[in-house]
Amino acid sequence: MRIKHLALAGAVIFGIAAVPAPAFADDPSPAPAVNTAGTSFLTAVPITANQAVQVGGVTGDYLYWQFTAEAGQRPDLTATVTLPAKGRTGDESWIVEVFDGLRRRQACVAGEQSPIAAKDAAQVTLGCRIRQVRSWAEPQDGDPLPGTYYVRLSSTQVPETDLGLPLKISLSLTTAKGDLDADQGELAKPLVPNNQPGTVLTTPAPSASAAAGAETDKSGFSLDWLPDFSGRWFWTAGGGILAALTGLFGFSLTRRRRRV
Repeated sequence: MRIKHLALAGAVIFGIAAVPAPAFADDPSPAPAVNTAGTSFLTAVPITANQAVQVGGVTGDYLYWQFTAEAGQRPDLTATVTLPAKGRTGDESWIVEVFDGLRRRQACVAGEQSPIAAKDAAQVTLGCRIRQVRSWAEPQDGDPLPGTYYVRLSSTQVPETDLGLPLKISLSLTTAKGDLDADQGELAKPLVPNNQPGTVLTTPAPSASAAAGAETDKSGFSLDWLPDFSGRWFWTAGGGILAALTGLFGFSLTRRRRRV
């Protein structure tokens, strides 16, 4: 009887262990969608990676968002602007920009940052991938560092009659992991290979005592006090002689002649 109770208890424990855990225990719920945007750096709306952003606006608006990036990440932004189907009178130029916490504009290394939407285009897609965020940098460098980054989406050139037309904007952000060890100042290979090797010496170099003996004449006096003659000495001597002759010639022209 006791054996049956032990077997039943083991079966119950095994069954509990075999029940899968709820899906939300491992996978956190996604962040809620963002449906607003700021109108300046101070009112930029915070967003996170892989968060849905769906915003309505009008042509001529400046839209701002902000996100946080850590060292080793490579933030990549993609924005899709759905243009109005009616009412447009010309082409439009759009641009997406990324600024760091000091309001310094970061360069985009990938993506269509400033496309032009034709008059009959239904939508326009913009993209900007900034450089990998570094863990440190020199004060004078403009490299991206960990902190807050700001996104600005705007139209740079648009016909004046098209201002105020309704738009729909979709924005997505991804922060892929890069190679953080590659930014710590260590080079796997030299930047410039040594393509001019030197000559290998087959005889030992003369010692200091031998060199000193070579500069001593037969009378036993050392010649170390003499300077190394070069072209500079000849130019200096020639310039001194020319200056002396010029002075004598000038004196002969200016001196007062005696009356006979």
